[in-house]
Amino acid sequence: MTENEITYSIRKSIFEVYNTLCSGLLESVYEKAMVIELENRGLVVNVQLPISVNYKGVDLGLGFRTVIIVEEKIIIEIKSVVDLAPIHHKQLLNYLKLTNLHLGILVNFNTNDITGSIVRIINGYK
Repeated sequence: MTENEITYSIRKSIFEVYNTLCSGLLESVYEKAMVIELENRGLVVNVQLPISVNYKGVDLGLGFRTVIIVEEKIIIEIKSVVDLAPIHHKQLLNYLKLTNLHLGILVNFNTNDITGSIVRIINGYK
């Protein structure tokens, strides 16, 4: 599948989860629901994969965990916050750089308008 085809399935999954659960729940609830939706659509999903951080070739022994990686191509970062902040965008961009992936989807489920709360972020340094 292409990134665009995967993104289309991701967006459909986001709308299904949002329309079923609405807003105001914890991120972990939306994460589990998204995994169910994505897998039901036949997509390969990895959850909470560790991302290591290297500085000048040295593993810092510190790391992060991605929320969801779909088809080993797209990271989904799920939020349930009042408003997405610039730091949320930077966080996902850093995850993309650290994993050498090209595309990420940032979604905030704590909203009255899910359409305006889905952001595509591109790693231009792949």
